[in-house]
Amino acid sequence: MEERRPDPDVLLKQAQREEERKREGTLKIFFGAAPGVGKTFAMLEAAQAKRAEGLDVVVGYVETHGRPDTEALLEGLERLPRRSVDYRGKQLPEFDLDAALARKPTLILVDELAHTNVPVSRHKKRWQDVTELLEAGINVYTTVNVQHLESINDVVHRITGVVVRETLPDSILDRADEIELIDLPPDDLLQRLREGKVYVPELAASAVENFFRKGNLIALRELALRRTAERVDEQMQLYRRDQGIRSIWPAADRILVCVGYNPRSIRLIHAARRLAAGLRTEWIAVHVEAPSRVRPSESDKKRLADHMRLAESLGAESATLTGGTISEEILTYARSRNVNKIIVGKPTHARWKDKLFGSPLDELVRGSGDIDVYVTSGDVEEPHRHPETKTSRRSWRKREWLWSVLIVLSCTAVAALMSPYVDRVDLAMVYLLGVVITASKTSTWPSLFAALLGVAAFDVFFVPPYYTFAVNDVKYFFTFAAMFIVSVVISRLTLRVRRQAEASRMRERRTAYLYNLSRDLAREREVERLSEIAVKHMGEVFDSEVAVLIADEQKRLTPTAISPGLVAPGQQELSVAQWVLEHHQPAGFGTDTLPGAKALYLPLIASAGTVGVVGISPKKPQDAFDPEQFHYLEAYANQTAMAMERAFLVEEAHGALLKAERESLRNTLLSSISHDLRTPLTAITGAVSTLLQNDVAIEQSGRLELLHTIHEEAERLNRIIKNILDMSRLESGAITVNKEWQSLEEIVGVVLNRLGDRLNDHPLTMRLPRTLPLIAFDGLLIEQVFMNLFENAIKYTPKGTPLELSASEAFFIVTVELADRGPGIPPGEEEHIFEKFVRGRASGGGVGLGLTICRTIINAHGGKVWAENRPGGGAVFRFTLPATGLPPMPKREEVLEVQ
Repeated sequence: MEERRPDPDVLLKQAQREEERKREGTLKIFFGAAPGVGKTFAMLEAAQAKRAEGLDVVVGYVETHGRPDTEALLEGLERLPRRSVDYRGKQLPEFDLDAALARKPTLILVDELAHTNVPVSRHKKRWQDVTELLEAGINVYTTVNVQHLESINDVVHRITGVVVRETLPDSILDRADEIELIDLPPDDLLQRLREGKVYVPELAASAVENFFRKGNLIALRELALRRTAERVDEQMQLYRRDQGIRSIWPAADRILVCVGYNPRSIRLIHAARRLAAGLRTEWIAVHVEAPSRVRPSESDKKRLADHMRLAESLGAESATLTGGTISEEILTYARSRNVNKIIVGKPTHARWKDKLFGSPLDELVRGSGDIDVYVTSGDVEEPHRHPETKTSRRSWRKREWLWSVLIVLSCTAVAALMSPYVDRVDLAMVYLLGVVITASKTSTWPSLFAALLGVAAFDVFFVPPYYTFAVNDVKYFFTFAAMFIVSVVISRLTLRVRRQAEASRMRERRTAYLYNLSRDLAREREVERLSEIAVKHMGEVFDSEVAVLIADEQKRLTPTAISPGLVAPGQQELSVAQWVLEHHQPAGFGTDTLPGAKALYLPLIASAGTVGVVGISPKKPQDAFDPEQFHYLEAYANQTAMAMERAFLVEEAHGALLKAERESLRNTLLSSISHDLRTPLTAITGAVSTLLQNDVAIEQSGRLELLHTIHEEAERLNRIIKNILDMSRLESGAITVNKEWQSLEEIVGVVLNRLGDRLNDHPLTMRLPRTLPLIAFDGLLIEQVFMNLFENAIKYTPKGTPLELSASEAFFIVTVELADRGPGIPPGEEEHIFEKFVRGRASGGGVGLGLTICRTIINAHGGKVWAENRPGGGAVFRFTLPATGLPPMPKREEVLEVQ
């Protein structure tokens, strides 16, 4: 036997799928062919068995229909109270989903899976309630009959003649972890019906004559058995795949079903779903917008939207194509997607239309090559959700017909002016030009009418005998026929080119809209601005009012941007948005989940999860979004979500960088402080301990030296602490610059007095011109700058090294220089030494904040500070201060006192 290694990607997806299923609850469906076979009874028996095993079992909703044996099985089981819903003046009992989620039992019983909820409920269908229970990790037992499956709804109608309104997608049955078929022979079921165990006696007789005919029950039983067998076969195939057993089923099958405006498309969708389920393969629902076709009406568009949503609910991938001809677009798309089976509807129009306009079906079959084409028909009485209205065809506008008449009249007038100068045959070209103009402005039938009217006008006004339809020469009949055919061809070609251009413009606009959105989003980094951009673009493109809500760390939604004039969403709308955030699914207006909401809410799903929700409310409430618009809305939401995630990642990266910098600064500060504080404290402690020793005689000179050491090291410790405090105050903004007009020489004198004896070993040369102007600066801060620069020079230069202080003024800027002849600055370190906690090579102590404080103070004054190496050795530190403005003039009294 040939062995095959499992595909790692398949194994990874399988592991991810199993991990997701572990977080969800399990679903068991009790499946039957018809009402009365005992589904609810079997479900309650299984629930009682689970309860006996010690499982937490709760009855969420069970319909006993008054059957005593069924009601007896409810004894001992906890029941959730039903929710009473006020609808059109009546109190209707419904399953309480919120109570079930709050109770959160291990197993809950929810009967009648296909039930349609009251319109004001959260979900349209009960199967959606069950899906939410499963997502919450609650196991569910439920019941359903075969006639409620969407894919065989039309088959049931043809068998029984009854239209089943309550349906559910087949994907729910596929989702079930276990299906138990509750089978009962038709004769036994009819006997139960006569005994009143299914319906009350008054209804039983009518049911036997209609839905419960023996032939119907046999057919429904066969459908239930077949569907259960398909499910068992699917489980077997899943087991073979999970165990790495090579599958015998072909993997290349892919089905494409052609969907249109006709209600019979519903049957095509059902047939495609059944074929795809039987082959266990993917299927695609495709609609082609061909320019050669008549433009659809609004009712046609809504019906098509329903068809595409139906296909998507049954598990299909949907696509809308645009092209010149239907057959070419279908075949091109089918080959690009590796489709080998195409399902189309049997044509129901007259044969002459195919002869005149061509048959898309014939073109499809002839061009299909190795693709199989399945042609199926639909019944005239086939049920559909939105019945065909009498005004399904496009109502032609009167102005288009009037336009075609005016064009022909204008062509007749022009031809009459030209007739004395040109041949009669050349006048026909004028009418052909009129047909082109008509086709470029109107639709199909007005342009065909213009072609026919042009031929008639040419006959009446320019072919003898004039002003009559009679013709003397038979050859003119051929002229008329050729003229009409050419006019029709030109009209159709012009219409096709025009509609192709319109379709291209539409695609170009949509592409441009998406590009503009992505371009604007790429320019911003703030969440608020990104939200405003999304609101602006989505509101303009979809003619809607938009609100963007972002989730915080506690998963609470907060509006960050809304359309101008739009009121912030109320509590009810916020609850819908919160549901979308938690379940990562669209909900609200136009969906089957919480359809009573005023807006459609889409999740903003990024790679790391859902970051928020966008709400879109059409300005015209009657305009629901069609599938194509819905897909574009999802594209806009995805673009916005990616931009939001990028902004969040930037914020996180910035926060991580700041955290790393703070940690680095903290470590550096602790390292510097631990060393630089320990050094003077060690010296002080040693000197003090020596002075306190009574058994050691210390001379007066030695005692003074130790006291001097204590004083110097205390001063050094004071400077270190002062620099640290000054730096923290400067960075926090606690220090404000109080500028006053004063002389630079006075500040230098104060600094020299403070330095005192520390300058004895460094001869100082000063060059401060008497012409220096008064400058507006903060005296205390600039004094600190001079102190730090002088202390830095004393610390890093050898004893005996001279220092030079100078100042100059040019272009309203005063430049101060402090130069030395020390070792200088290492090359490339001229800027680095101004950073925090950076110290030079000399071991003079300090935490490396002096120059950083200087730069911060000078920048606050509007100047700048920098350092350079001097030619011949040494370094020079320069800083500038602005000398703009004029000092205030002294008052007259002050001048007299001075005199």
